Amino acid sequence: MDQLETGSFLSPASASVRSDLVRIVSWNINRGQQLTGVLEFLRSAAADLILLQETDVNARRTNNRNIAREIAQALRMSYVFGCEFEELTQRNHNPAYHGQATLSRLPIAESRILRFRRQSGFWRPRWYVPTIPKFQRRLGARMALVSHVACFGKHLVAYNVHLESRGDDTLRSSQLTEILDDTHQYGTDTPLVIAGDFNFDLSREPAASTIAQAPFNNPFKSGNVHPTTPRSRLGSARAVDWIVTRSALHYAEAKLYHSIPASDHYPLSLVLKPK
Repeated sequence: MDQLETGSFLSPASASVRSDLVRIVSWNINRGQQLTGVLEFLRSAAADLILLQETDVNARRTNNRNIAREIAQALRMSYVFGCEFEELTQRNHNPAYHGQATLSRLPIAESRILRFRRQSGFWRPRWYVPTIPKFQRRLGARMALVSHVACFGKHLVAYNVHLESRGDDTLRSSQLTEILDDTHQYGTDTPLVIAGDFNFDLSREPAASTIAQAPFNNPFKSGNVHPTTPRSRLGSARAVDWIVTRSALHYAEAKLYHSIPASDHYPLSLVLKPK
């Protein structure tokens, strides 16, 4: 399950990227169930680096499509897909998977999966839980997809994150700490980004202090913090999607696209520049 799927559809035109800035988009695309709308936004965003959470591969709910590969092919980008879960209720003849995908117009030098030590047991199959889509029985565990992307004359390290939606903030804080501890292997001059669906508010405690002490910058914390999910019948809108950067990077144009209806999360974008 820790094996990565990779591919490239780069063309000479799509590989043309400015060397002094990189536009990044992060988005939980809700399995890619509204793929037409997802592609419409991503085309308009013209991002150099895209971090997607909740991407399906061979799942019945998305017509057995390889969502990561289709998006990369449509946008003429390279991609890497890391499996978070095998979806036991979504398979046909072959296994169905669900995870994170990182797409890039820049060379992806290497990638790996950081599987968190602390996990929720909520998703595990149990004899008394029916194996039907409603109950989402799964094998696997939450993780971060870590990719080294060649830019700014060095490697930018991008953590594509999906923290646990079940359990409490103590569990999510532990998973966040595992990510931050993992970043210690990189020198302070290494451009580094952590982005994705954190499933809790990084502008509030305990996460805010953890991020600040790392130390990371939170561009989406400045001013009023806006929800990154729409209000649902079961609860209020929440600010759970974030992009944070380490001090080796300048950032600009932090945007939340709250008018995009193609998922149950809104996309974020940020322009990165080296210091």
